[in-house]
Amino acid sequence: MAQRNWIAVASAEHARRGRDHKPLGFMQVGHGKLGPLKRVSAGDRVAYYSPATVFGGTDKLQSFVSVGIVLPGEPYEFDMGNGFVPWRRDVAFQATQEAPIAPLIERLAFIENPKLWGYKFRFGMFDVSDADMALIAEAMKAELKALAL
Repeated sequence: MAQRNWIAVASAEHARRGRDHKPLGFMQVGHGKLGPLKRVSAGDRVAYYSPATVFGGTDKLQSFVSVGIVLPGEPYEFDMGNGFVPWRRDVAFQATQEAPIAPLIERLAFIENPKLWGYKFRFGMFDVSDADMALIAEAMKAELKALAL
């Protein structure tokens, strides 16, 4: 099966927690829902877009904060305490720089109308082309060969 590319949406605080987790990074989407993670396969690429720094925040961070490759294995539940048990998938995130979306809006094919560029992100997770993932990864100073781009 061909490698797919995903944009996941989360606050930077949450995306960074997954990116920086050791020994393996992880992804969670849709407040820990299983459904979206079932669409993701090992070897797929994922980039996290963060509209704000903290969940529910009003700052306009509007940046990509992490990019990596989904690792083999099925989604699994993880007890974060206080009754919150979200679903996760392991991801090998690259060491990158966070990158604002503003300079990319006119060049990303998944943005059909630059004046309404934020609309697509309301879905929480969606797939994009190899070209769009490469553009995002380049902006983040990612190692394109490691991402097979």
